[in-house]
Amino acid sequence: MTSDHQSRSRRRLTATVTDLEVAVQRAFLVGVQMPGMTSQQEERSLEELARLTDTAGADPVDQELVRRDRIDPATFIGSGKAEELANLTDALDIDVVVFDQALSPAQQRNLQKVFHCDVVDREALILDIFAQHATSRVGAVQVELALLRYNLPRLTGRGGELAQQ
Repeated sequence: MTSDHQSRSRRRLTATVTDLEVAVQRAFLVGVQMPGMTSQQEERSLEELARLTDTAGADPVDQELVRRDRIDPATFIGSGKAEELANLTDALDIDVVVFDQALSPAQQRNLQKVFHCDVVDREALILDIFAQHATSRVGAVQVELALLRYNLPRLTGRGGELAQQ
């Protein structure tokens, strides 16, 4: 086992927030095929997502390609499909669900309620990889700034007790 692989196996996705005791997170990948996209394009994209997930330090266990005519504003993939995939992820003991497309903060929050685990999108995964591999001080600051900008709209609900009456 190379030293690079040993250090990678101890890392975890920093974009996630739960189950800090888990050494290597088990990831479930979700891709969405919209009209006009070929399944071959989306399968290649899911293969790339699996490589990105491995680079980030999680173990891609399984994946699902969901075909949709339009994006559901609440859960991106529809509540029925989300429930179906939640049952599958429960059976597979999944720690994090990774979506190939960008999720809005509301969609991410709703999906986390359904899946009962962390849900990240491709953008968060890439930012996570940059954060793990930033070596210079300037690079680390730039990645931290990008992470803060990404997380800003996802901070709703925190500090509600401090809100004006």
